Amino acid sequence: MKSNKIKSYAKINISLGILNKLKSNFHKIESLFSFINLHDEISIKKVNSRNHKVVFYGKFSKGISKNNTISNLLKIIKNKLPDQKYLIKINKKIPQKSGMGGGSMNASSLLKFLIKDQKLKLSSKDILKISSKIGSDVVIGMQNSSSILYGNGEIKNINNKINLYTLLVKPNFGCSTKTIYNNVKCFSKPIFKVSKRININYKFLSNLRNDLEDPAFRKYPKLKKIKIFMEKLDNILFINMTGSGSTMVGYFVSKKAGLNAIKKLNKKYKNYWCILSKTI
Repeated sequence: MKSNKIKSYAKINISLGILNKLKSNFHKIESLFSFINLHDEISIKKVNSRNHKVVFYGKFSKGISKNNTISNLLKIIKNKLPDQKYLIKINKKIPQKSGMGGGSMNASSLLKFLIKDQKLKLSSKDILKISSKIGSDVVIGMQNSSSILYGNGEIKNINNKINLYTLLVKPNFGCSTKTIYNNVKCFSKPIFKVSKRININYKFLSNLRNDLEDPAFRKYPKLKKIKIFMEKLDNILFINMTGSGSTMVGYFVSKKAGLNAIKKLNKKYKNYWCILSKTI
């Protein structure tokens, strides 16, 4: 049977504000997020089998549990696909525990594929319910472009495209999302309002921040040292950690500036994962 191939793009939080802590112990957040051309590759094939089969391979596949975002999604929608099983292979190019939502984006990408290509019928309410059961970032992955996640949970695409080169640096350790959130000690006021239009230009972007940096830096001082080093790179617009870490993201207008910067980073941090990417 024919195999379909899809790309599961990495998510980056250009900003992330922690607005409050809810009674459920989860946090109320707002975020300006985008996607970059770094992606996992997913192969999907219909098979004559009693069960789905999910296989992870590639550079960042080590240690992925059998109870993962893809297998969880398939369990949740099993009654909507009662007679069809799939062999799903995922080439992991997005690092785990990097703050780029690799696993969540895999689930989002598969769900979008099943809705579009396999005619899986789901309402917006169904999609939101399914996404929330898998992970908080899954609903973000259902978007196709840079968007704002507002404090009330609403998501809206932004009109102007964020056209920037991104320098990604991840040290040889990951961050536990739960641990970082548990160490949040203060909250921010909202920057984005649903009823207010904001002009998103380079100056505006350079003033944004990720509120999870402070707890991440307290837990992992090396992350702060990376940011301080990156701030001194030529022609860099700004640097923010994405998600709960541990990837630091530097933003550049030109590819040439990004390439010059990555040479310095590779020299300074020889054992760290470091690539140049671009927003899409």
